[in-house]
Formats: sequence, C-alpha cells, structure tokens
Amino acid sequence: MAGITIPVDLLPLDGRFGAGPSKVRAEQLDHLMTHQGLLGTSHRQAGVKDLVGRVRTGLRELFGLPDGYEVVLGNGGSTAFWDVMASSLIEKRSAHLSFGEFGAKCATSAKTPWLEEPIVVSSEPGTVGSFDGDEPADVFAWPHNETSTGASAPVTRVQGADPSALMVVDATSAAGGIDFDVTQSDVYYFAPQKNFASDGGLWFALCSPAAIARAEKLGASERYIPPFLSLQSAIENSRLNQTLNTPAIATLLLMEAQLNWMNGLGGLEACAGQTSEKAGLLYSWAEKHEALSPFVGNPDHRSPVIVTIDVDDSIDATALTSVLRENGVVDTEPYRKLGRNQIRIATFVGIATDDVERLIASIDYVLERL
Repeated sequence: MAGITIPVDLLPLDGRFGAGPSKVRAEQLDHLMTHQGLLGTSHRQAGVKDLVGRVRTGLRELFGLPDGYEVVLGNGGSTAFWDVMASSLIEKRSAHLSFGEFGAKCATSAKTPWLEEPIVVSSEPGTVGSFDGDEPADVFAWPHNETSTGASAPVTRVQGADPSALMVVDATSAAGGIDFDVTQSDVYYFAPQKNFASDGGLWFALCSPAAIARAEKLGASERYIPPFLSLQSAIENSRLNQTLNTPAIATLLLMEAQLNWMNGLGGLEACAGQTSEKAGLLYSWAEKHEALSPFVGNPDHRSPVIVTIDVDDSIDATALTSVLRENGVVDTEPYRKLGRNQIRIATFVGIATDDVERLIASIDYVLERL
C-alpha cells in the first residue's frame, strides 16, 4: 500500500473525520487565545462563572428549551453520567435499548446493588430496537445516536409507559447535529467533543422539571450518593454557573465559540440540515458503489452525524484507512470492537461539505489502486 499518493486537488483541505474527539475549527482556537486570561484563574470567580453562564445560555438558545427545563453540567463526561443516572435518576428499575457499544455500557452501569436488574432490549448492531411500553421501569434510557454503529433512534416518549417514568437520552454524538423535540425527553445528556468540537471531561444535561424533581427526591432519600454522582448537587452548582470540581476552562471556551457559530448559522434546525446534507452525500455514494454499502440497512435509522459504510470483503478496509492516514485523512477507521470490514466517517456540523466531497473523491482514487 505504501506509495499511493492521493493528488492534492482531491484531498480534503482538512482531513479530520473522526467520530470524536472531532475537528476543532481555527476560529475556536482564536477565541481560546483571545480569552486565554481565564486559563489558570479561579473557577469560583466572576470570569469563569460568566463563561459557564454564557455556555448555558447558548445551549438554551440552540435547543429552544421551554420554561422549566434547565441546562445542568458536571465533571467527567458522558461515561460518568451513566453512574449519575444510576445514583440520582433511577428510583427502582430502568429499561434500556441496547443496539451498540454505548447503549450496552449504559445498561451495565444500571446494574447496581441498590437497583433492580435493568430491563435490556437488545438488537443487532446496525439496527434500532424499541420498547413495548409495558416495561415496569421508572427510567427509559437509550442513545439518540449510537456512535459505534451509525444507527440513530428517535427521541419520543415511550407510549404506554408509566406517566411518571423519565425519558433519559444519551446524545453525545447527536447533540447539536440532529433536530428533535426536547420536550419528548426528560434528560438529554452529552459531552462536548463531537458536534461542539471541544475536548471531553464535562457532561451537559438538558433536564425537565420532572427530572429535577426526581433528583431532588432521591437526593433527600436515605440512598448514599457520592457528591460527584449527585445530580442534585450538579443542579445546585449549575444554577450558580459553576461545577462541583474545577471545570475544564479551555473546553468551555472552545464550546462557547462553537455555540456562537452554530446559533449564528440558524440554530439546531440549520445545523441538522447541514449534517443531513453531508451524510446524504456519503450514503448515496455508497449505495451506488459496487464495493461499498451503508451498514445501517433501514434508511430511517441511518445517522446524519456518523456514517458507517461496509466495504466488500475483496478489499481490506484497513489498507484503505491506512492509505488515507498516510495522506493526512485521519480517523476513518471503524469502531474497534465492532470487528467489521468498514469505514466510519463523522459529518458533524464543523466538517465542511466540500471536504466530504473531496473525501469521496480521495477514497475512489484509493479503491481503484488497491
């Protein structure tokens, strides 16, 4: 494979297509440098608290939050929020959709000594399952977008579920790139290293009044909840525009710049339009190519932000991604644990449409020579 050089006029101008951490735009770095005086300063003082407040306001604007919903943030990323959910949101038992790596891990986090065994509705990677609605659960949890497979599930309240049950949606790779009705969820949580083009280490949650009440109820109960996993503590700190522990200030600045840009584009609807357009280019190309095919069979479940494409067994996808990497096009490899001969391409908001078109041309060039 060595020696395959993709012509410069075919190569993307920016070769970052990873499913996360994602491409960071140069304008975000400029914003970071403009406000570098906040780095290394107290997170309990006005400068950093004002930054947190601006990020919370930007998220409220982007998602069009109704009255009563709050933007809550905490330390640790989405993986930590799975444990926050088990500690501070699930009262007795949860039900989960598992159709990929991250949905399965979320369900595993709900297997604790103080909770009943979770109900897990499993389906094959590349498909999307559904609840019956009669599951005896007080939390229904699923990924909006399964990052490992590129399958996307709708955000809708489970029909037939107990009216007091909470809808808790993992949105890490979806948030900001897929339009939805936030009132169909009670907790829509995510980390900022995907569409928001920031580093990890923080989680954000859009919480309904019902979710806030549940956190308050469990926080006042006899259940032991470590402060780091207390959603009630995170809510109280967020209302003060701070986090329990020191936040990642550089991450917040990168996110602020991206939020300003996304809201300037026209908000969530406009951002979702951009991701869908780029994903559509890739899916249409794969459907027409004799050696490629979309991994997710049902077009309604194909992700607009993470495109997974199967490669015919006659071609080694590892060789393809290796050549791309040698030419500066990085992170097109599939999710490692899925073990399929495929490529995975992010089409987040910050990735240029022209670069997606150039990526297609580059892959075609390499496939002809493998």
